[in-house]
Amino acid sequence: MKKFEVVFIPGPGMGHLASIVEMAKLLVARDARLSVTVLAIKLPHDAQTAHHIQTLSAAFEGKSIRFIVLPELIFPNDGNSSSSSFLVEKLYESYKPHVRQAVINLIGSINLVGFVIDMFCTTMSDVAKEFGVPCYLFYTSSAGFLAFSFHLQEFYEQNKNIEELLQNPDGELANLPSFINPVPRTAIPGFFFDKDMAVWFHDNTRKFRTEIQGILINTFVEMESHMMKWMSNGSSKIPKLYAIGPILQCNSSVNDGLEALKWLDEQPVDSVVFLCFGSRGSFDKDQVAEIARGLERSGVRFLWALRQPPPEGAMDGPKDYADINQALPEGFLERTRSVGRVIGWAPQAEILAHPATGGFVSHCGWNSTLESLWHGVPMAAWPMYAEQQFNAFEMVAELGLAVAVCLDYRKDLGRERLRVVSCEEIECGIRTLMDEGNEIRKKVKGKSEESRRSMRDGGSSFVSLCRFIDDVLANAPEGNH
Repeated sequence: MKKFEVVFIPGPGMGHLASIVEMAKLLVARDARLSVTVLAIKLPHDAQTAHHIQTLSAAFEGKSIRFIVLPELIFPNDGNSSSSSFLVEKLYESYKPHVRQAVINLIGSINLVGFVIDMFCTTMSDVAKEFGVPCYLFYTSSAGFLAFSFHLQEFYEQNKNIEELLQNPDGELANLPSFINPVPRTAIPGFFFDKDMAVWFHDNTRKFRTEIQGILINTFVEMESHMMKWMSNGSSKIPKLYAIGPILQCNSSVNDGLEALKWLDEQPVDSVVFLCFGSRGSFDKDQVAEIARGLERSGVRFLWALRQPPPEGAMDGPKDYADINQALPEGFLERTRSVGRVIGWAPQAEILAHPATGGFVSHCGWNSTLESLWHGVPMAAWPMYAEQQFNAFEMVAELGLAVAVCLDYRKDLGRERLRVVSCEEIECGIRTLMDEGNEIRKKVKGKSEESRRSMRDGGSSFVSLCRFIDDVLANAPEGNH
């Protein structure tokens, strides 16, 4: 008998692809009646994601998950490079015919029961309608940021723009029902201050309410209960929510980074601070020098994943240095040889799982935040771009699950950083993070246990995924369950 097929459409980029694939694996493992087809979008100049897609395709060949790589299209350009919203919109619109054709090619051999699309792919709901199946959304950011997006979309519908709401450069958004604390200006992503981008984002969020059957969120209720409660109260006109996380990519298939893990084997438990800033995170030489000084002044054992920025104006991601010495202050490696290591690409999940890792200086990407909590490693927030400033605010101020290195640093992709974070700030953040008496360390350990319980049989996220499967199969033809 044919299985019931769910078509997944992840957004481009490693963060979106990795978490949606892990969700697909969880889905087919939970119910043998289901299979998944992933329609992968590959952008030019993104060699890392292209390699990952190729590896995944080979790994799942002959199993209940298949990959179809859509044709690589030239990134649309309307002649106005600053108009990011139009580029994003045109990108996804240009892929609709290819998604439609891919599904047509499958339709004779599958029982299609629904689409699961990335948070930025709402235009693909039109294709789901054409095939007469419901469209669900997989939200790869936090429930907090989803709630915040809904609040701002409501303000936009009332003709209130963000500058008017904030009133001054030091303003904040107070009395938002899904938050305990006011949201400061520094926590609000930069794209909300770009008029065209903000309009596109609000329109995309509006479609969550009108075009989407339900939203799967990579979180667990016990972590973001206040935000989940507001969004589920029935009065906010938000579709059904399924908190099904934390969904993590916990095992790396590559051998790179083994030397770093061997070094960690020689270190005491909870003694090493790990610095890693995601697949797109990198710093210029001035900032690298301040990080090096801060680490040296702190005296803490460290493992630092340091990567070379792409050339100015290039769309490439960071890469490993040919010679790491060229990036660091003279003599730094020699002076810190007994307490630290500087590496390139890092197997982040394995390092966070290691008993010697006692703290994590992070860019606050949501996948990294969930990995840190899962492994019970407290985090020091150093957000860089996208919604990371908001994630940092939520973790530090709203939930009390992280300390801050700095919350006002900003280096949006393709733009200059606003300031250099000083070695004194870095030293202070690391010392606070690694202080054994810090109450946050105990809170994070407790939240780690809650996250693991949520995924076990009977846990909140386990039950939520079962509800989703029931809802999806309710759309299957009668008699085929």
